[in-house]
Amino acid sequence: MARPAPLAYKRGMFWVLLLLPAWLLAGTACARLCLSAARTAAADTAGAGTDGGRALTLYEAAFLSGGPGRVADLTLVAMARQRRLLLARTGWATVVDPCGRDEMERSVLGAIGPGGQSRIAPVRASAAAADAVRGLAEHLVGAGLALPDGGRDSVAAAVRRVRLAALAVCALGAAAVALPVPMGTPRHLIALWFALPLVLALGCLALARMEIHPYPRWASPAGQRLLGALARHGGGADGERTFLTSVALRGVHATGEPDLRAAFAHRERPAGPYGG
Repeated sequence: MARPAPLAYKRGMFWVLLLLPAWLLAGTACARLCLSAARTAAADTAGAGTDGGRALTLYEAAFLSGGPGRVADLTLVAMARQRRLLLARTGWATVVDPCGRDEMERSVLGAIGPGGQSRIAPVRASAAAADAVRGLAEHLVGAGLALPDGGRDSVAAAVRRVRLAALAVCALGAAAVALPVPMGTPRHLIALWFALPLVLALGCLALARMEIHPYPRWASPAGQRLLGALARHGGGADGERTFLTSVALRGVHATGEPDLRAAFAHRERPAGPYGG
């Protein structure tokens, strides 16, 4: 009758059970990253014919740079710069001119309401969800300049999953090396087995960094090229357009106006619009 394996030997083979999830985590995460990169490349092909034949409007640039919230921010700032809307440091918006010049402005005025005054945060949220912004998004997706809903965050999220998988492989490998091993099994050989899925994960991260960085969220590669062209040319000789272009591309908090930044950074308070 064969003698049963010693208990220490059985415990020493636990590292194999840790190696299987290490490979599973790394392989699954890398496969998802490859699929996301392939979808991004497909979007680039769809928009390849549009990146050289047109210039972006400020609303389009705002959406491609920061999504619906950036479009709402741009609209609020543009109306404030034209003295048709007052943005207080305390986080309140007050209507001066109740006539909107386009659908975006009418969405903002509708969000403020008939009272002519509202906090900026709910106005921004309502305007970002308005039909005008959804129509803009559909237009940009149809032109191949924006990623569809299913593609947003896909590459960045896939990269995060690969990073987490790499950390998990390191943790599993460290645990495996710390476990008892069968007599004659070198620990560096166990570490080498775990190094293989780690190399796979790190290699995928390196390729993603070289090929598709910065990882897109709103703009497709074709849209990113148009954003780059707009950033290089700025707003031209018009100082006001240059300022609004900066808001569209980098957001309100990239401006050099502390009052404007304070208006958008203000949190909810129970006090009135002027802090009383």
